[in-house]
Amino acid sequence: MEMGQQNMTKFFTLIFYILLANIVINAQAEVWQPSPGHTQLSIWPSTVPDAQANPKPESVQLITKPLVAGKPWLEIDNVSQPTMTVYSPKEKNTGVAIVVFPGGGYQILAIDLEGTEVCDWLTSKGITCVLLKYRVPASKWSAPDKGAYPQSSLALEDAQRTVGLVRYNAAKWHIDPHKIGVLGFSAGGHLVAAISTYFKQRIYKPVDAADQVSCRPDFGVALYPGHLWIDRKKFELNPNVPVTRQTPPTFILQAENDPVDNINNSLVYYIALKNAGVPVEMHLYAEGGHAFGLRRTKFPITAWPQLVETWLNTIGMISNASRG
Repeated sequence: MEMGQQNMTKFFTLIFYILLANIVINAQAEVWQPSPGHTQLSIWPSTVPDAQANPKPESVQLITKPLVAGKPWLEIDNVSQPTMTVYSPKEKNTGVAIVVFPGGGYQILAIDLEGTEVCDWLTSKGITCVLLKYRVPASKWSAPDKGAYPQSSLALEDAQRTVGLVRYNAAKWHIDPHKIGVLGFSAGGHLVAAISTYFKQRIYKPVDAADQVSCRPDFGVALYPGHLWIDRKKFELNPNVPVTRQTPPTFILQAENDPVDNINNSLVYYIALKNAGVPVEMHLYAEGGHAFGLRRTKFPITAWPQLVETWLNTIGMISNASRG
């Protein structure tokens, strides 16, 4: 009888460890992973600055409502360990690199719609794409008050760190250190403006040599940006985006019927850039909505990648020969 009980105990112990292993495997599978051949790199060498206490585990969800261009898209929630994934051109290399900020209202990340699909386009044009998985959701209680960015300071820390890392590793990754730009959608478009105006010093305590190089982008692409027009009674730019003559050349695109981020976000930013003498190009379309990413629809606005390629040639980042 005692022998039978021991066997039963061993049996249930075995079952317990099998179930535990499955839980661990499933939990690991919930963390977003890039496609084979690409490796995620932690952007912080040790402790993440201003880390939240007891963060929820990261998760990935396939969103089927709404579809975008008839396709579902991937959403990442609860990112507490920011990473970057480097997508290098497979054939020609222009030397240009672009750090991509997916959108999601600083709450989630649309990681394929406004991330990996963009990297596939950029690398096909000879441009190195660095996809940043920055921390979300943002919370004004999650970090010390940074003054200008109490709500998105964590994302700005991650953005500054990543641009610095790209420039620090430029030779290793076959990048021209003077041709490093940023491109973002929605909240990511705001992050483009944030790092384009906050680059003279890090808003976190520098941790290594990568933080000693400049984190100023050489150009910025803001696609249907948000959080730039914050006063519904005044036509004024968010004062937390202090545009100066040193703000890099910028490309802006938005639809007038955008139901999420009012077109005034683009307008006030454009005017501030123009008044500061910053080279800026803006494209406004009557229709197109929001969060279309790189996917083509019936709306002309979704042909924007060609406009960006032409603009990159105009500002001297790529040549006609390299556009292909």
